[in-house]
Amino acid sequence: MNTRHKTIYIDAKRCMNCRACETACKVENELPAGPRYIMVSEVELTIDGVDKCEFLPLSCMHCGDPACMKACPVGAISKRAEDGIVLVDKNKCIGCHQCLWACEFGAPQFGADNKMEKCNMCYQRLDLGLPTACEAACQAEAIIVGTMDQISRKLRERYSTSSREQLFLEKTDKP
Repeated sequence: MNTRHKTIYIDAKRCMNCRACETACKVENELPAGPRYIMVSEVELTIDGVDKCEFLPLSCMHCGDPACMKACPVGAISKRAEDGIVLVDKNKCIGCHQCLWACEFGAPQFGADNKMEKCNMCYQRLDLGLPTACEAACQAEAIIVGTMDQISRKLRERYSTSSREQLFLEKTDKP
């Protein structure tokens, strides 16, 4: 994987199911009812005999080797060389749904025009040095967008020993 390629990291333990990411994405992309480029899903788990429900925002994963791109018979899907963002040219799309059937994540969406559309990682915002709409809207900081190095650095800072110690002290200082 190219070290300049961007990806979306989701910290499911932080997601509060507020769906601010969904709303911000709809507003940023002027989406009508129907297509959703990011969708918060409920995941039911049993851990040590305890049933839990966690929330997981899902969008296009901007894969390193996109199955949707390979499946498209007309070349409507491309990957930006500089950052790995997977884009769709709706003018080329013929609405055959091959991309949807190929995608493991169910990311391709189809609007009223039956043309494929999906998360474009807010490339227009990233090109200006701004965060994606979903990342900016996430108050719990469950969504991190960047290169693997940027994400790794942020997670190391977030979960460093000193951060855990501070969290422990905050919890034990309360009556």
